Formats: sequence, structure tokens, C-alpha cells
Amino acid sequence: MATSRHLALYSGSFDPMTLGHLDVLRRARGVFDEVVVAIGRNPEKEALFTVAERQSLAAGLVAELLREEPRGAAVRVETYTGLTVDFARRIGACALLRGIRHASDLATECQLAITNRQVAGIETVFLVTGEAFAYTSSSLIKQIAALGGDLDRLATMVPPAVLAALRAKRADPHNPLGRLARNAPEE
Repeated sequence: MATSRHLALYSGSFDPMTLGHLDVLRRARGVFDEVVVAIGRNPEKEALFTVAERQSLAAGLVAELLREEPRGAAVRVETYTGLTVDFARRIGACALLRGIRHASDLATECQLAITNRQVAGIETVFLVTGEAFAYTSSSLIKQIAALGGDLDRLATMVPPAVLAALRAKRADPHNPLGRLARNAPEE
């Protein structure tokens, strides 16, 4: 009897990738045969990093994870446009992977999971992040960075490579993050 490979699609904007994202990925490597980290565009969110920058950051972080923990599922990083379920079909994914931080995430993600199952016939698998990442979000990280917050305090939320990329964005006077940080009101 032949067994099929279980490929999961872990999609998101990953703008930026957080330690919480990596925690979910680490856990997923013990459940699936392969995981595709798929970087997409969320039209409801303004991106801080370009798709190419996010792909480069994610690829470096995944390579580091695989070096540190060689056992487990293969992981690759890709980008896509369009509907996530269409991309999932193209790559032969058996499931969408979603990280759950708290009850608010679960309510939103359940609605999406039911819709994806009804319209596209694909299941969603939820993995709960470690408690240390329950309130880590890319949106919050971008807001702290844009409003002039102490980037060193983000070290518990993002990997060092992301912290360095945030510092570079903030230092660039042509980047919106750099302009926002310089225009932040003094207390």
C-alpha cells in the first residue's frame, strides 16, 4: 500500500517573520513530511518589507532552523500571488497550516478554515504557539518600530536577522519606517 506525502502550506505575509512563526514551523516539522512557507501579499496590510526581502529573511531563518534541527520535515520558502487555496492546490498541499496564539486568533481562523474547506476542499491544521509568543504579532512589531520604540526590546519577539533588518529600515531616510521614526513625537 502506497502512502502519500503530507505537505502543509504555511502561508502568511511574514512581514516580518517572528519567533512565533518559527515556533509554529518547528512544531509542524514533526507533523508533516514537508512544509512550504509561502509568502503572500495581504491587501489589507501595508507591507514594511518587500516580498523579495521577506523571502530572503525567511530563507535564511529556515536554513538556520534546519542546521540547528536537522531531523524533521523538509521546508522550503516560496512566494505567491492570488488566493492561498489556489496556490495550495498547485503545490499539492494536503492542508493549510495556521498558528494560533490566543482565542481571538481561533475565532478568525475557524471562519477561514470552514470557508476554505467548503469552497476549496482543503483542510486547515492549527498549531498553538508556545506561551512565550501568545501576544507576538508582526503588526505590533511594525508599529513599535515605526513609532520609535526601543528595538532591543523586540529581541524576545524576532530573530536577530529580523532585528538587524528593522534597524536598517529605520536608519534609511527614504524608507517610510525611517521617516515615521524620525517624526515620532517626543515624550
